[in-house]
Amino acid sequence: MSTPSTPPTPSAPSTPSASPATEPSARPAPPARLGTTLLVIVTAYLMVGVDSTVVNVALPDIQRGLHFSRTGLSWVLNAYTLAFGGLLLLGGRVGDLLGRRRTLTAGVLLFALSSLLGGLAADSGQLLAARALQGLGAALIAPSTLALITTGFPEGPRRHRALSVYSSMAGVGGSVGLVLGGLLTSWASWRWALLVNVPIGLALAVALPRFVPETPRHTGRFDLLGALTGTVGTTSLVYAFIRVSESGWGDARALLGFAAAAVLLVCFLLVEYRADQPVLPLRLFADRDRAGGYASILLLPAGMFGAFYFLTLFGQQVLGYSPLRAGCAFLPMTLVMFTTVRLVPRLLARFGTKPVLLTGMSLSALGTGWLARLEPGDGYAAGLLGPLLLVGLGLGLSFMPLNATILSAVTPRDAGAASGLLQTLQWLGGTVGLSVLVTVYGTATRHTTGSPGAVLTHGAAQAFAAGALITLAGLLPAAAVLTGRRGPAR
Repeated sequence: MSTPSTPPTPSAPSTPSASPATEPSARPAPPARLGTTLLVIVTAYLMVGVDSTVVNVALPDIQRGLHFSRTGLSWVLNAYTLAFGGLLLLGGRVGDLLGRRRTLTAGVLLFALSSLLGGLAADSGQLLAARALQGLGAALIAPSTLALITTGFPEGPRRHRALSVYSSMAGVGGSVGLVLGGLLTSWASWRWALLVNVPIGLALAVALPRFVPETPRHTGRFDLLGALTGTVGTTSLVYAFIRVSESGWGDARALLGFAAAAVLLVCFLLVEYRADQPVLPLRLFADRDRAGGYASILLLPAGMFGAFYFLTLFGQQVLGYSPLRAGCAFLPMTLVMFTTVRLVPRLLARFGTKPVLLTGMSLSALGTGWLARLEPGDGYAAGLLGPLLLVGLGLGLSFMPLNATILSAVTPRDAGAASGLLQTLQWLGGTVGLSVLVTVYGTATRHTTGSPGAVLTHGAAQAFAAGALITLAGLLPAAAVLTGRRGPAR
């Protein structure tokens, strides 16, 4: 889910292809219809959120059914992670150029088709190819959903309420995925963890043209060189961190991936600086609040999402939970987060963005630090419930203000790119965080003796402590850079 650096600020913004003053904007839906529009958009995003975890609890059945090796099984997750994380920037810009509803509809159909192919897969190769296609579909869905909220809901209370619902979907989707995956695997087959997306995707493809207005297509040449260097560079970076989480920081393929990513991403920035219509407009970093928000959105999931991995291990291997019960253990956190997010617009109106965000990130760090005191004899009520409730409260207070800060005053032509970068950094942060915490866990348990449960708990506690420190590091840009003020459109 090393501390990443703050995104760079260019010395000068890249040249836009059109003036913001003359740029068309999407025709907003009538207020009475905005609720239906939001429901369709967040359902598409929820489908992606559920899929991020629904397959996890089905992995043992998938291994037996398709005869995966122990190392090959991890690529059921990694194939999706690589495609999704590597293509998010590209997916955001495709929506800017071709229309976001059109891009979202294409992504939903591709996601449904790939889920069908995966659910019917006859061997491991077919399943891995389908999972990579799912990642591509998700990379078209995720930035388009957020960009449609940015352009379709007027800035202010309505957009804040829409973002509050949207921000809760990631946590809700992850928890629902764990529970749904356990139910489907126990009652039917692992194949239904994938096939369940097919009817949902088809229903969304029918609903999108009816309830979601299309955004204007922006003219101009597509930045092919930027798309190539950015996509391959980001994919190399995600791959390198996946290798680290599996084999450690000395792995030769991981080091080669990091080197390739460094070269390609430097080339990407140089290309974007000169491009007329870049995949990633560097002018997005000219706004101080947005730049600080991007730094925090990278570090917050880096500290938090890796911790959830060890909580799942503790629940199943120490407390003896079934996969379904382990998924249900996260529901109190999800409920608190969902409830809190719905209250955040009122808190923002009363206290402002910065105090709410700093409070949320502090509570998230405190809850994760509390988990560092975990002992093998602790049960759910004594060891997990309190920290989970605190983490849910902290995340509920954090993600929506960060989303609002980053997307505030973004021009319609850059909404997809801004959303794509937000989700790329969030996804990359989770991948980086998992790699770092797995390394901390491995170091802590290498020479530890005792029962398997005691060894796992000791290593997990050290990983939780590292996660709390990373989350605290995310406070620095939020405290030092964010002003909490909204500036002009940039």
